[in-house]
Amino acid sequence: MPNNQFVVIGIGQFGEAIALSLSKKGAEVMAIDKSQEKVDFIANDVAYAVALDSTDKKALIAQNIQNYDAVVIAIGEDFEELLLTAVNLIELNVKRIIVRAKGKVNRLILSKLGLTEIFSPEYEVGQVVAERLLNPSIVNFLDLPDGYVITEIKAPKSIVGQTLESIRLREAYNINLVTIKKEVEEMQGNQKVIRQHIKGVPQPDMVINKNDFIVVFGTNKDITKFLEINS
Repeated sequence: MPNNQFVVIGIGQFGEAIALSLSKKGAEVMAIDKSQEKVDFIANDVAYAVALDSTDKKALIAQNIQNYDAVVIAIGEDFEELLLTAVNLIELNVKRIIVRAKGKVNRLILSKLGLTEIFSPEYEVGQVVAERLLNPSIVNFLDLPDGYVITEIKAPKSIVGQTLESIRLREAYNINLVTIKKEVEEMQGNQKVIRQHIKGVPQPDMVINKNDFIVVFGTNKDITKFLEINS
């Protein structure tokens, strides 16, 4: 079986988004849900769409699920169903299991099963909203282990017009620039639209412009300090 073959179990809002994103990137995706209606809805956008009960191990075996590169359990509401599905996948020695958890208790129980790739969309989205409320300059935010983050920030006025070399992000603030995004006004048909483009790998002589967004990596503490100094 070739690489990039995945299964998504639970075709709700998050499951559908994951399945469609994988398919658009060229992966072969099997979408599974117990609802025939949801399966029919996504069938034309993925390689396979199957209506079955994922708590039924025999039904999973019939789909050769253990041969896929990874299985995402995106079941949202029924934790018992999610848990039984996870146990089935573990017993079938699925190579990689990624599971959605709602809340700390669910996450703890899943981790006790030995699962390590657990995601909590509501928590992660909540963090982004909280950071944007605390720091209006922040456009996007990715929390990493050990206090590190990758943050997309609207370029502060104090650094606009300066080169990266003169700003000295690493030396002065202990943060690294990943890249720069710029907003460009373009024509789409008869309408003007704003699109974002990546400037590429940062060079010392690059100048920060008014509508640029900088993507930086560092500790949350150091990035907050940079924003406070340059606000």
